[in-house]
Amino acid sequence: MANEEERRVAAARRGDRGAFRLLVEAYARMLFTLCVRITRDAALAEDAVQEALFNAWRHIAEFDGRSSFKTWLHRIAVNAALEQMRRNARHESADASAQGDDDDDFLLQRSVDEPGPEQHALGDEIGRHVDDHLARMSVIERTAFVLRHAEGHSIEEISQTLSMNTSASKQAIFRAVRKLRGALQPLR
Repeated sequence: MANEEERRVAAARRGDRGAFRLLVEAYARMLFTLCVRITRDAALAEDAVQEALFNAWRHIAEFDGRSSFKTWLHRIAVNAALEQMRRNARHESADASAQGDDDDDFLLQRSVDEPGPEQHALGDEIGRHVDDHLARMSVIERTAFVLRHAEGHSIEEISQTLSMNTSASKQAIFRAVRKLRGALQPLR
């Protein structure tokens, strides 16, 4: 798979639109999910993904392979999502109800066998608390948290994506986790 991706990237760098389209098809859904988690708004996420893919196509020749293509594309998508939020001035007051399908929200996915009504109600309440507090976080905290705990990125990848040093990335994640723990404490 990696060799096939490398061939597609090389072809796209030479201007092969078909190869780039195959790369886009492989990553578009993942990028949309990432952007929804950052922006908390499906429309902004769509715009961010389109902008990211357009920018990736424009700059594919500059991709030097120092990071994986996926990491490079993630970085472009995160920056596009942050730019969409800046343009729309929604970064601190994002409407949690406009986040897209609940199935896409990593915090609402549960692996409980046949939960009862009480567990459903508690899960819904926890989900609302988490959404509310994620929406109140700074853009950097929310993005770092999503990249780390939803996307599973390493601290180094997060640092590269957000153009921060590793200490600042760790701090942003720590603050986000601390805020969520504090928000969920009354529900224990």
